[in-house]
Amino acid sequence: MNYLSVENITKSIGDRVLFSDLKFGLEKGQKTALVAQNGTGKTTILKMLAGIEPYDSGIITFRNGIKISYLPQDPTFTASNSIFEEILQANTPQTKAVRDYELAKLSGIQEDLEKAMADVEETQAWTLEGRISEIMGQLKLDNITQPVSMLSGGQQKRVALAKCLLEEPDFLLLDEPTNHLDISMIEWLEKYFNNPNFTLLMITHDRYFLDAVCNDIIELENNTIHRYRGNYTYFLEKKQERIEAQTSEIEKAKNTFRKELDWMRRQPQARATKAKARIDAFYDVKDKASQRINTELVALEINMQRLGGKVVELHAVSKGYSNRTLINNFTYKFQTGDRVGVVGPNGAGKSTLLKLITGQIDPDKGKIVHGETVMFGHYKQEGLNVDDTKRVIEVVRDIADVIPLAKGKSLTAAQLLERFLFSREKQYTQVGKLSGGERKRLYLLTVLIKNPNFLILDEPTNDLDILTLNVLEDFLDDYPGCLLVVSHDRYFMDRLVDHMFVFEQNGAIRDFPGNYTEYRLNLASEIAANRAAKNNPPASVVQKVVEEEKPKKQLKLSFKEKFEFEQLEKELPALEKRKVELSEKLSSGITDTEAIMKISDELTQLVSELEEKEMRWLEISDKMA
Repeated sequence: MNYLSVENITKSIGDRVLFSDLKFGLEKGQKTALVAQNGTGKTTILKMLAGIEPYDSGIITFRNGIKISYLPQDPTFTASNSIFEEILQANTPQTKAVRDYELAKLSGIQEDLEKAMADVEETQAWTLEGRISEIMGQLKLDNITQPVSMLSGGQQKRVALAKCLLEEPDFLLLDEPTNHLDISMIEWLEKYFNNPNFTLLMITHDRYFLDAVCNDIIELENNTIHRYRGNYTYFLEKKQERIEAQTSEIEKAKNTFRKELDWMRRQPQARATKAKARIDAFYDVKDKASQRINTELVALEINMQRLGGKVVELHAVSKGYSNRTLINNFTYKFQTGDRVGVVGPNGAGKSTLLKLITGQIDPDKGKIVHGETVMFGHYKQEGLNVDDTKRVIEVVRDIADVIPLAKGKSLTAAQLLERFLFSREKQYTQVGKLSGGERKRLYLLTVLIKNPNFLILDEPTNDLDILTLNVLEDFLDDYPGCLLVVSHDRYFMDRLVDHMFVFEQNGAIRDFPGNYTEYRLNLASEIAANRAAKNNPPASVVQKVVEEEKPKKQLKLSFKEKFEFEQLEKELPALEKRKVELSEKLSSGITDTEAIMKISDELTQLVSELEEKEMRWLEISDKMA
């Protein structure tokens, strides 16, 4: 069943043509990744499909009746809203019923309130709280009353993702869904998206995520769509085959072109009309022979100063904020060539550790010693911090006009930028007009041209395209200095690190000997062993648990209970009032037997209903106490 059809889409920004006459479609259940270099228009395509970016020509058609949700790369919110208020902006019948109910309460109009109450009942909106709690719990959004304006960029991305998931759409458009998620969240999201009912089109640099979720890849290259019906591993294999076949065809065309060119030069002008078909074919061959396969890649070089015997030493270091210990009594001595990954939940203290190592902050306890030859290169999660009106080449020239490389070579700022795929034209673009990935690529350049011998990378993979990531990994494979990496990209970590700093409870940091996958396998074994121990405890332990366990009082009301309590607060006075009216009628001296029986029956039912509702009111009140 066709869900999306894109026909002959063209988009330009100023004089620059991003793409023209693009064609592709998606079927129900397809999970498709859009792959291309930064700056080629991936995010623009998603925005056009979401209806928030115009296009010059072409047709975009979605199947009638399907629900579409869009997760932007950089979401925006109403600053005054809390997390919960933003979540309630999700487009579902239940969230609409809750919003209408809250508005009706504020208006005080009885007719609106009754209609809103009926909608809440019809949509069973009280079940919404459980759904929200499940998603918020997985995405580590615990304080739902917190204003979104107080959240970090990563937390805001998770709020936007929660809204998308709550909508349970038929078709999801996702721009870098794993950015700012820790690895446990990403693994949960993989399982969530493997539901066959989901249809996805997404941009992601996370290759394990792409491999686990996607069954279809669209590559945009040189304004041409290449389609691969498989996961990321299949894409790599088939792309290489395509490049090899294309290279072979171009070589054959060049050989044919040389022969035909010789024939063309020897042809008398008068006989040209007799060989018109061959002449036409000559120009076709010429076009094919002139094709170039885009093999441009970021070129990374470094002229690193040699590290001495002493690098960085941490002696019994502790650090905390607001009575919370993030790092407790951590000792480690870095050696030349150390390659360490850092993992832990968001907020555990990973960035704090990096700041301690680089001397940006001081420890509460302990000592940190730096070797005399250490030159840090710190790629921070916040990214490039420069004036958006500054031109790309000015950012590099502020550091150096001429950059020394290895083996006595040097490059001008313009030449270095070209190696990082910034054309001469692009070098005079303002930083504020770069794509997210281009901006990160420029930031990476500014870190590396200082020739550090101790590289610290805090989430370096966010927003970088896969091609740039592959080159960065190749460079880091051969990097002779110390490498310390914080990343949620499991592929990146597995390839580059030899051991892991794992943040555990109460500020403890565990030094695990192995890469990320090895750590996860070890952790899974430990969890399985602990479960087995818990499932077969000694009899004395079981008896103690039985004796000590007591029912716990529920302190928090569910949405359904809150809704019910508010209704009881309104209904009980009305029922009391009606009870008084009926009692007064019975004692008014009426003699009509049929009327007396009717009033008496209503009063009996009302008293019973009133008692039942009063008991329920007391039960809920007790929970609130």
